[in-house]
Order: sequence, then C-alpha cells, then structure tokens
Amino acid sequence: MKIAKNINNIAKKVLQNEADALKNLINFIDQDFEACVQEIYNSQGRVVITGIGKSAIIANKIVATLNSTGTPSLFMHAADAIHGDLGMIQKDDIVICISKSGNTPEIKVLVPLLKRTGSKLVALVSNVDSYLAQQSDFVLNATIAEEACPNNLAPTTSTTAHMALGDALAVCLLELRDFSSEDFAKFHPGGSLGKQLYLKVDDIYPNNELPIVYENTSLREVIIVISSKRLGAAAVVDREHRLLGIVTDGDLRRCMQKNMDLEAFRAGEIMSKGPKTVNKGDFAVKALNIMQQNSISQVIVLHNDKVVGFVHIHDLLKEGII
Repeated sequence: MKIAKNINNIAKKVLQNEADALKNLINFIDQDFEACVQEIYNSQGRVVITGIGKSAIIANKIVATLNSTGTPSLFMHAADAIHGDLGMIQKDDIVICISKSGNTPEIKVLVPLLKRTGSKLVALVSNVDSYLAQQSDFVLNATIAEEACPNNLAPTTSTTAHMALGDALAVCLLELRDFSSEDFAKFHPGGSLGKQLYLKVDDIYPNNELPIVYENTSLREVIIVISSKRLGAAAVVDREHRLLGIVTDGDLRRCMQKNMDLEAFRAGEIMSKGPKTVNKGDFAVKALNIMQQNSISQVIVLHNDKVVGFVHIHDLLKEGII
C-alpha cells in the first residue's frame, strides 16, 4: 500500500505541475500572439511547422489540429530540412519552429536557412531570450517553471505547454474563419465522429418499416403491428397521420401482466402522450442524444407534423455513431 500511495502522490504532483504551467500560459497571451494569429489568418500560404525530437511530435499534432480546423498546414522535420525538405516551403508560407531552449545546434543551423526563404518565422519556445526567439518575427511564449520530471530534464511540462499553445492558436483561427460543425464534417467524414456530423435522420428511417396504429385499434392488433415491424413500438396517429401518442412493447407487457382483455381495450387508452420525436432533416446524433437522455430505444420521425418513420437505437449502432 505504501508503494501505491507513493505512485498516487507522484502522479498527482505531475498533473499539478502541468496544470499550473498551463494556467500560467494565460499570462503570456500577448500582442505577439494576436499578431501571429492575424498573420496566419491573412496569409495566402500554408503553415509549416518544424521541430526535432519531442518537439517534432508536438509539431505533428498541431499540424493535424490546424488541418482539421481549416488552416492548411504541413510538418517539416528540422533535421530533414537541411537535406532537401526546405523545398516544401513556398514564399507565402508561415513557418513555426518549436523548441524548448531555442538554442540547440540544429536550430542555429536551420534558422538562417528558414529566413532566406522569405517566409515569416514564428518561434514557439520556452525561452524567450533564446537565439530562435530573437531571430523570429513572432514569439509564442511557452515559458515554464520546471519540467514535471524530478530531474527537470525529460520534456514533460514543456511539451504539454507547447501543445496547449498550438490548440489556442488553432481555435483562434477556427473562430476567425467562422468554422462550423458542417465545415468540420467535411474534413472528418470517416468514423463515428464524422457520421455524427453529417448523418441525418432521413438517411436512416426509410430503412425501417412504419409501425402505426389508430386510437381505436385493439391491443391484439397493436401487438401484431409491433411484432411485425420489429421496432418495439407503434405510433398512434389520426387519419391524417398526425401523432397522438405511442404504445411500446413495455406498455403491452404491463397490460398482459394485469390480465387486461386485449380485445376490449384500444391503443388510445394505454398510449403515452407526447412521445419523443425528431424531424426527418435533423442530424442522427440528435436522435441518439434524445434516446440516451430519456433511456428509450426509439424515437418517432416527423415531417410537416406527420409521422413518417422511426429511428431505433440499433440503427445508430449499425451506422457506427455510438
């Protein structure tokens, strides 16, 4: 138990260290940061992000975030840059160079070469007095008090700070571009995230049969309809297919447990009024949220206030948005 306690304390200390560092970054959001955002926003080129070691990994993550939120970006490894990759930089591009110290030999070789391209240079550093910071057009200040590593050596808090500033940069640009969820969906068409952003109710419900009954339909007939349509419920409608209520298989089970006469009672007598609904043009994720919030397995689909179908939780599972 003593070992477990020590591990807990170490983990908490690391998280506290990094949380404090991130909170302190708020003090470093200055005019230089704002000017950098405006420069990227107004640029006709791309954002090229470079680094070496752990900084290269952070650079790749920031590139991915920028690309997915509407800012064309690419990664250039600092070591490969001096062996031909500088050719990827175009005249209107903006280069962000990530380095904790800003004084490594690789950086000192690379910076003059980057400046020759004529591109604007941004330093994302934890040392604003460094060679890289002094040679750059804009400085994104990621200064930290210390690494979470007990030896103050392993890049931990510094890489977290760099990544967080990259997120801040990306979100600022996203807001300036009025980047919407529909725009986001264009870049994320695959997987559950993409489907949540573009799949609509009317992409799903036509695959299901339509279980509807009327107020005067006997419970025996309701059972047949629910069983044959296999959605676990039937919508109760009037002759114009306007929604009056819903009867679920749970309602029917409760009736049978009470030994109610299935021929004597009608759907209108046991239906639940005000069932949960979505419109055919809604996103499927709205139907999912309604089901989850209300612990139900289906919602009724309306169009022009008339019942046109059902979406079942199994449909959403099949589509992969859960």
